[in-house]
Amino acid sequence: QVQLVESGGGLVQAGGSLRLSCAASGRTSSIYGMGWFRQAPGKERDFVVAISRSGDRIYYADSVKGRFTISRDNAKNTVALQMNSLKPEDTAVYYCAASDSDSAVIIRLTAYRYWGQGTQVTVSS
Repeated sequence: QVQLVESGGGLVQAGGSLRLSCAASGRTSSIYGMGWFRQAPGKERDFVVAISRSGDRIYYADSVKGRFTISRDNAKNTVALQMNSLKPEDTAVYYCAASDSDSAVIIRLTAYRYWGQGTQVTVSS
């Protein structure tokens, strides 16, 4: 089993920045791809960004390209999401996810077995 704990959410004005962190524990050696998803009230959980185990493959949703940056530290079992130029439409609960499959399509929600509890990000206009 793998446990994921997110931190770093909060309230920020439009144009501001936030940095989310996700710490993994447990059977971390089984983790391959990691990703961030978000879910706004009344909406489905959407893909934001994903990174492969080695970090050589990174995928961003079009809505966050150029504003968000994912990074991963396998030695510390952490993944971070730097969010700049935030917009009100970025408001959502952000979830960290980990996949235990090396063949998973990591832009898909179904690729992930493990999920964090989520952290709220609110961007005011």
